[in-house]
Amino acid sequence: MFKRLLVLTLLPIFCLSLSKKGSAQTAKFTQLIQLSGIVVDKDSAQSIPYVAILVKRSYGGTISDFSGYFSLIVVPGDSIVFQAVGYKTNIYKVPDTLSSDKYGIVHVMSRDTVNLKPFVFYSWPSKEAFKSAFLKLDLPDNDMTRAKRNMALAARKARYGNDNRSAGVNYLNTVQQENDKLYYAGQYPPNNLLNPVAWAKFIQAWKDGSLNVQ
Repeated sequence: MFKRLLVLTLLPIFCLSLSKKGSAQTAKFTQLIQLSGIVVDKDSAQSIPYVAILVKRSYGGTISDFSGYFSLIVVPGDSIVFQAVGYKTNIYKVPDTLSSDKYGIVHVMSRDTVNLKPFVFYSWPSKEAFKSAFLKLDLPDNDMTRAKRNMALAARKARYGNDNRSAGVNYLNTVQQENDKLYYAGQYPPNNLLNPVAWAKFIQAWKDGSLNVQ
């Protein structure tokens, strides 16, 4: 009887102790830290933009901005993977003794240089094939053929010289084309052949004689 009474008395105390211990461990595990910092080059100390930053525990992450700055939410003890083109992938471990909910770092990355073996490209499969094709090449050796070729070049220069458009007009035309390309990105540009309003204006201009046809 005494043993049963002792067990019934100590059991709630033991359960309460385990509950407090589990709550403390859960609170420690779920402590959130705002990890912020900048990624720099080891040799030049310049910031590295667009670095992929991955949290191994949750597979979440972020990307550093143009200035190399980043910020993300982690928990103490997390392993953070830093990856960038041309740099060695490395891992940073968040300290598990942090008492603040904000932590800043300057993460240094080393360049990953890969030296490729030299490779020479040839337009022919072998030197013998190139020699054979070169010897069979039919080049014009008379004055008339060379004169025609030179006159064609002169005609192109003369045609370009008659272009009265200034550099400013060409610049505006180029900017307008780039603007149209960006404006209609991902969609088809409008086609006035299927526009009833445009057809109505065309027919009206044809009737009243204001249509300018060259």
